[in-house]
Amino acid sequence: MRIDRLELENFRNYGRQAADFDSRCNVIFGENAQGKTNLLESLVYLSCGRSPRARTDREMIGFEAPAARMAARVFAREREFRVEVELYRDRRRRMSVNQVPAKNSAALSDVYQTVFFCPEDLFLIREGAAARRKFMDTALCQLRPRYAAALAEYGRTYDHKTRILRDAEERPDLLSALPEFNQRLVRFGAVLIHYRQQFTARLREYAALHHRECSGGRETLEIQYKTVSSVEDPAAEISVLTEQLWRHMEEHQAAERASRLCLSGPHKDDLLVSIDGRDAKRYASQGQTRTAALAMKLAEREIYKNASGEYPVLLLDDVLSELDPRRQEFVLNRIAGGQVFITCCEDDRLPEMLGGKVFHVERGVIG
Repeated sequence: MRIDRLELENFRNYGRQAADFDSRCNVIFGENAQGKTNLLESLVYLSCGRSPRARTDREMIGFEAPAARMAARVFAREREFRVEVELYRDRRRRMSVNQVPAKNSAALSDVYQTVFFCPEDLFLIREGAAARRKFMDTALCQLRPRYAAALAEYGRTYDHKTRILRDAEERPDLLSALPEFNQRLVRFGAVLIHYRQQFTARLREYAALHHRECSGGRETLEIQYKTVSSVEDPAAEISVLTEQLWRHMEEHQAAERASRLCLSGPHKDDLLVSIDGRDAKRYASQGQTRTAALAMKLAEREIYKNASGEYPVLLLDDVLSELDPRRQEFVLNRIAGGQVFITCCEDDRLPEMLGGKVFHVERGVIG
């Protein structure tokens, strides 16, 4: 799959810009705060309807502009597609594929997928569980439409239940609605666990291979999925997971009401990463944690490839400058076979090495 053309209008610091891309490597260089990351952000959004940076769509609309537009011409599955998204300040966004309105973000993910890798991801191992859940969620929302729908429903239900628990002291009548929300959390939570376990199984396999190669065979990476304690086997059928989640939630009802917090559910899930049997978060060196993060992101790319038959579009946002020469070489040797976008501050020799085109970005102008 590849992105042949991108059009932007009032997106972030871009006025009206368009660019035609190479099918192999596209190097985007320029000083900081000129719009390089904004360009990659638009490519991510068009692939999944979500930004890796913004909390709301309004943040991506240019100053004083009432709306923003992104459009891409994409080639995937031996077909051409046109994906378009319009963002508004005062109403819901509009999305379309080949001029047919898209009901949800899954319609965008059905066209093409992206793997976005930024310097912050190099600290994926050292950060809290929320960062690793986001890593799983971002990948699975593109891979599995059912997962994206379940995650959205789980989030909405979780927010409703949290408000009930918070306001129940002043409004005890609200507690009568808890059983319904608990049932919904359990039902959607079981779907999340089902897909997260499947994703982790593939991630464990591919990341271990990449880590072993990058470390010269000296280290072994292990990744385990950690979820609700009552779940005996995350790979069990969804019906079994639902029953075990319900039991855990019932056991924590009194504690939830006392603390006014949702204490039971996969919203606390995590990935446990170890290197040579030792907890990487606590004991790994900076170099080891970076190698593990690299292995996980490259493994994500392989998972996409196996699911769709095509490599996803790889977006490297100023990552190479954060790596030593050995790890730079490791990444560059493994990105062949699919389209890649690389941002950097200087026009270096990457196009000569990989073949492709160079774009200079300055003050929201693509040159």
